[in-house]
Amino acid sequence: MTQSPDTNRRWVLAERPKGEPDENTLRLETVPVLEPKEGEVLLATEFLSLDPYMRGRMSDAPSYAAPVEIGQPMVGGTVARVVQSNNPNFAEGDRVVSFSGWQDYAVSDGTGLNKLPANMPNPSWALGVLGMPGFTAWAGLREIAKPKAGETLVVGGATGPVGATVGQIAKLQGLRTVGVAGGPDKCRHAVETLGFDACVDYKAESFAEDLARETRNGIDIYWENVGGAVLDAVLPQLNANARVPVCGLISQYNATSLPDGPDRMNWLMGQILRKRITLRGFIIFDDFGHLYPEFANEMGQWVAEGKIAYREEMIDGLEQAPSAFVGLLRGEAFGKRVIRVA
Repeated sequence: MTQSPDTNRRWVLAERPKGEPDENTLRLETVPVLEPKEGEVLLATEFLSLDPYMRGRMSDAPSYAAPVEIGQPMVGGTVARVVQSNNPNFAEGDRVVSFSGWQDYAVSDGTGLNKLPANMPNPSWALGVLGMPGFTAWAGLREIAKPKAGETLVVGGATGPVGATVGQIAKLQGLRTVGVAGGPDKCRHAVETLGFDACVDYKAESFAEDLARETRNGIDIYWENVGGAVLDAVLPQLNANARVPVCGLISQYNATSLPDGPDRMNWLMGQILRKRITLRGFIIFDDFGHLYPEFANEMGQWVAEGKIAYREEMIDGLEQAPSAFVGLLRGEAFGKRVIRVA
């Protein structure tokens, strides 16, 4: 179904999932398009970003951000076009990055809207390498990992929008980069297109041995996107004074209980103590938002010069968003997953 000027399709949270989201988690509603009031603009969504953090917003467990309320549209970053404006700062036709969520239309008072250049060749990239994922990679490396030329960096989720950017920035800074990805095609992409020195398939039975072979001199930086078995294989390889930016734990997002096996907390804490590991989580705009202009300038230049490769997985149709999101959580995405709404 295509976008209509009179009705707003929106995916709302119908119930909080237990484990993986299913067909009962979200409900597609059709409501009238709202009229913008004085000082407001009406936005028509063109592209919707799908990101792992959205699973956390479906839950009401304590977190860094408020959960989506039952019956309210799912949250999400978007590229949208201004179709009606009662705000002097925005004109009809302006394209903006917004947080309109999983719907065709949204009304905004202009807060948090960022205009995109009128001639931007790939506006959806503002949701990926030139947006939040790229900024996450850039700032987390600079402010937490503090990379030094000659060090070894391992990236979990190496072909995702954050991991791919982490590895490429690290290569620009003279590091040896080892990716972790699922399957030979993704590993081949990491090495041949993204420029990683090596990539290890976490689905292989010999994963831990393969990782140890590719990191014979240890790991100085581990970019954590995954958790689970990947973290288990990485920890013994960490060098003294290793740094671990904790960006995500996608293997755990649908978990309903603790993992099987013995309690490994004391082992983990012992590794952190003995190796003097710096392990830090971060929320990108809360912690490093003031650095965004510097990021935008540097990353924009790298992309323009072809120093950073970027893979986007475009899926047509707002109606495809729930299944595409479940696939993302299962590790099926190959690159940055975006829904083309209009």
